[in-house]
Amino acid sequence: MRGAPARGAWAKGPLRPLRRAGAGRGPGEFRHLGLVAALALLAVVGVISEPDNFPTSGNLVGILALAATIGVITVGQTFVIIGGGIDLSVGSVMALASVWATTVATQSYGPAVMALCAILVGTGAGVVSGLLISYGRMVPFIATLAMLVSARGLAQRMSDRKTQLIRPENDAIESLSTTKVLGLPLVVYIFAAVAVAGWVLLNRTTFGRRTFAVGGNPEAARLAGIDVRRHTLLLYALSGFCCGVAAIIIMARTTTGSSTHGDLYELDAIAAVIIGGTLLTGGRGTVAGSILGVLVFTLITNLFILNGLQTSDQLIAKGVIIGIAVLLQRRGLRSPT
Repeated sequence: MRGAPARGAWAKGPLRPLRRAGAGRGPGEFRHLGLVAALALLAVVGVISEPDNFPTSGNLVGILALAATIGVITVGQTFVIIGGGIDLSVGSVMALASVWATTVATQSYGPAVMALCAILVGTGAGVVSGLLISYGRMVPFIATLAMLVSARGLAQRMSDRKTQLIRPENDAIESLSTTKVLGLPLVVYIFAAVAVAGWVLLNRTTFGRRTFAVGGNPEAARLAGIDVRRHTLLLYALSGFCCGVAAIIIMARTTTGSSTHGDLYELDAIAAVIIGGTLLTGGRGTVAGSILGVLVFTLITNLFILNGLQTSDQLIAKGVIIGIAVLLQRRGLRSPT
C-alpha cells in the first residue's frame, strides 16, 4: 500500500522513543510501588482509627464495589489522556446513559436491551465528542465541556429531573450488584474485566502503540502512517463505551437511573489518572497506575466516611493529593534522563 509505513517502522522509525516512553517502565514501576505503599498506609490508618468497622469483609467488599463505577470510567479516561486529550463529560454521559436505559420504553424490552441501550448511548456520546475534536478541530476541553452540559441537560429533560426506578421484572440488572461469586458482587468482576481488557489493549496491541504515539507526538505519528483523526475519534468512542458500562454498574448498585448520577466523576477519574502516573500532556501512562489511583481515592473516601468527616474535608484532601501528583510529574519531566 503506497504511503504505508514499512514493516519494522515501529522499531526503527521516529516513534521508537515514544513507544519506549509509553511502556511505563522504570519510573512508572516505582510510582506503582509508591501507590501500593500508599494503599498499605491508608489500610493501617483505617485499622487504627476504626478497628471495628474498617477491616470487616463487608466494608472491604463495599470499597471494591464503590471503586467499580469510577474505575471503569477511569480506564477510558486513561486512554484519552495518554492520547493527548481529556474528557470532561464522562459523569454526565454516564447519567444520560442510565436515564435513557431506565425509561419506560426501554425497560419494556427487558434487562438485556437496557444494558445495550446504556452502552450505545455512552458510545454514541463519545463518538460525537470525538467527531468535534478530530474532524471539527475543536479543543478537547471545549468539546467535552459542551458534551458535559448537553448530556446532563438532556438527562434532566428526559427524566423530568425525577429518579427512574428499575422495575421488578428487570431485577437482572440489580442482581449484578447483589449476586456474589467468591464473596464479591458481579460488578467487581465487570470492573476487573474492563481493567484487564484495557491493559491488554494498551500494552499488547497496535491500537495501544498508536495511542502512545498520537499522544506523544501527533505529527510524527501522522508521518508514520497513522490516521491521527480517526484514532482520536476511536479514543473518545472508547471513553463513551466505558461510560455506558459504568451506567450499568450504577444502575445495578442504586436500582435507578438519574440525571444526578456521576456528579463530579470527571474530576475523580482525571485525578486517579494523574496520580497513577499518566502525563496530562499525553504519550505516557498505564492502566495499572490509574486503577491504583482509583483505589487510593476510594479508600480515602471510605476512611473519611467511617470517621464521620465532612465531604468538604474529602475534597480538600483530594485537591492536595492532585496538586502534589502534578508537582511530582513536573519535577520528573525536568530531571535528566
